[in-house]
Amino acid sequence: MKRPLRPDELRVWGLVAGTVHPLPGRAAPRPPAEAKAVETPARIPPANLRPVAKPAAPRAGLDPIEPNRRWRITREREPIGARLDLHGLDQDRARAALEAFLRRAQDEGYRAVLVITGKGVQGDGVLRRRTPEWLAAPHLAGVVAGISEAGRRHGGEGAIYVALKRKGKG
Repeated sequence: MKRPLRPDELRVWGLVAGTVHPLPGRAAPRPPAEAKAVETPARIPPANLRPVAKPAAPRAGLDPIEPNRRWRITREREPIGARLDLHGLDQDRARAALEAFLRRAQDEGYRAVLVITGKGVQGDGVLRRRTPEWLAAPHLAGVVAGISEAGRRHGGEGAIYVALKRKGKG
């Protein structure tokens, strides 16, 4: 036999039920019979939740890597010339390390490199968010051809493939 709901449980149910949106073609869930007597606010916004943005999309002025080339890099048909891990660096050091790394990689003739940014604590790390902005900087236009999120085997959302231009091309 079910016990009757207490007033505080009815209040919590009302708060939860107020945030539910039924699927298309479905009716909203009915509250328990005891809940009809308790007044509940229609909807309470969630407490300070911010959406997690996917930073993998390139900024204006920076193209994504061509799909066929990205496939070749992911499947290791086209070699990843070098890898840079930015874990543990602050923004200033990470940016300086990234720029020096890209210039060295281009000088050595690499066509694709992997930059590991990590995902951050809640999946929206500062380095993960800022790296595409840094790669789109005008002074790297002669180095970076495009970027794409790395495949799962290379770090997924926590890493970026960077396609490099040939030396001397601008």
